Amino acid sequence: MRFRVRWYSFWMAILVGCLVNVLGDWALGVRIELFWGLDTFNFFWFLQLFILPVLVGISVSYIYGLGGKWIAIFPPLIVRFAAYYQTVEYSGVPQGAALMPLGWWGFFVILAMEAAMIGGVFGEIMNKRVYGWKKPVHVSDNETLPEISADRAKSDEKVATRAE
Repeated sequence: MRFRVRWYSFWMAILVGCLVNVLGDWALGVRIELFWGLDTFNFFWFLQLFILPVLVGISVSYIYGLGGKWIAIFPPLIVRFAAYYQTVEYSGVPQGAALMPLGWWGFFVILAMEAAMIGGVFGEIMNKRVYGWKKPVHVSDNETLPEISADRAKSDEKVATRAE
């Protein structure tokens, strides 16, 4: 089976995921890349690091469809990198804060990416309705099942005889 990327859906999902992440960052008003001492780790910081990426992953996977959990990790990575770069190069570190050490910042980005992948799984479940199963075929009394091919019938018979 050959895997094909649906490029239009891919870029649309990445764009929407980044937009949801940036708007969530703006609404919460927390900057992960800044360290304010123990005051850094509050409820809004938790929301931004764990809950917001889940919503981003859901939106990405809902737009892309099956396989969206794999691309749901990119929007948090892109947005967190852009925010860190903006703080270092343009806006600077505010008075009373310090720039988060790169190792800790990287750890927080990985946590956000994992939370986004969990959201991506939820988005796939929302798309497919039941994860990994197909809906059962219901046949009424006056309907018949579609005919299966002769090759398929022979292979099913072989499997049935081996099982006995």
